Amino acid sequence: MWLTESWCREVAIYLRQHPALAQIVPPTWVAVQCTLFEKSPRRNWLVSMHQDLSIPVKERVSNSALSGWSCKDGVLFVQPPPRLLESLVALRVHLDDCGPQTGGLRIVPGSHRFGRLDGTQAAALRDEYGEVTATVRRGGILAMRPLLLHASSKATVPSLRRVLHFVFGPPSLPLGLVWANSL
Repeated sequence: MWLTESWCREVAIYLRQHPALAQIVPPTWVAVQCTLFEKSPRRNWLVSMHQDLSIPVKERVSNSALSGWSCKDGVLFVQPPPRLLESLVALRVHLDDCGPQTGGLRIVPGSHRFGRLDGTQAAALRDEYGEVTATVRRGGILAMRPLLLHASSKATVPSLRRVLHFVFGPPSLPLGLVWANSL
């Protein structure tokens, strides 16, 4: 989680205040997560088709609507009800050109509208709607919902592809949850 770094905080504030993003990220919302994804000739990886189902929280809360508790890099994560995930927005800031040959994000268009999916449902939606590789130029931003089915292939050309993945959400959470970090 990079939100504790001053440069990351500055980028998050810039994104939240940018007029072109005002209809996507409400002005009262906060950045709650930032992840750096980096592919290079030495670190070329893939991610299978999935939805982002976990959010970073400050502490464990006992509630039957919460599941999948885990800890990653010292941060606690939980899978909240789908309604909360449906409201969040991720902004992917591309630090390098990104497309099919550089292992760009593959998405199933419209899949975020179907809620939380199991493997069979995800495969059926992928078969029905197909998938598209997002091509984004350096400095561009891709907005997505966490429930959007997405994947990433290995790069097929030696290149550098870096993406800052910010997640924005409401300042307060339901069910007694508190964001791990927010600004």
